[in-house]
Amino acid sequence: MSRLVPVITTEGEARNQSLDAICRGMTLAELLAECDALDRFRRANDNLYERVRALFFLYAIHRFHMPLRKDAATRGMIPFPGYAGLLRRRFEEAIDVFLAAQAEAGPSTAISSALAAGYRSLGFQTLADQVRRSVRSVRGNQWMFRAGHPADYALRLRPELLAGEPVFPILREATPVRMDLTHSGWSDIFFLGMDFPEGARVLNISIDLAVHGQPKPPVEACLRVIDQPVLRLTSVDLGATPPRT
Repeated sequence: MSRLVPVITTEGEARNQSLDAICRGMTLAELLAECDALDRFRRANDNLYERVRALFFLYAIHRFHMPLRKDAATRGMIPFPGYAGLLRRRFEEAIDVFLAAQAEAGPSTAISSALAAGYRSLGFQTLADQVRRSVRSVRGNQWMFRAGHPADYALRLRPELLAGEPVFPILREATPVRMDLTHSGWSDIFFLGMDFPEGARVLNISIDLAVHGQPKPPVEACLRVIDQPVLRLTSVDLGATPPRT
């Protein structure tokens, strides 16, 4: 019976157990059995929170625990179709290829490294897909996914920015840097946007910078309308403007 699946599905203190503490004393065979159970669990589960947590458990086991077992082969071959799947962001297909190779040739640090990359990428892809679905479901955001012509965009310049030709006024925006001190896999989206909102624990701070005088927001952007039908992006601190395309 799996020891890690109940950590994902149960309530109370069992949910808060450390993955490292559970896996530290396991043999290679026991870790492989846990990985098989977690992979079956995440494929059959329709709970987004539990599915993503299982993916990151699988990533951590293959990345940090499997390579440390003395009976795991230190050399192995990574199948090229699986590698190509990672490059094409077809992570599910790549994982299937790597698992088939592991079943045929046995576990190795090479295959574990490939599986770790696949599970981690699939976890974040699952999160990104959820965010995309959430954004698209809001009526005010739907125009972003249906704009096929510049005239379809709902964004418009305020009349004040179009007055004063030939020198138009400058819009300046400055903001502090946001830092999430409890960051864990996009914790503000991961939990709030899924099936376990009570698990959200997010602590944000805003940072201004100052050497002398008053603190100032470190992120600043300026916008000005010009009399040419182009978008010109210029980095003031780098003193660089990319060539026109």
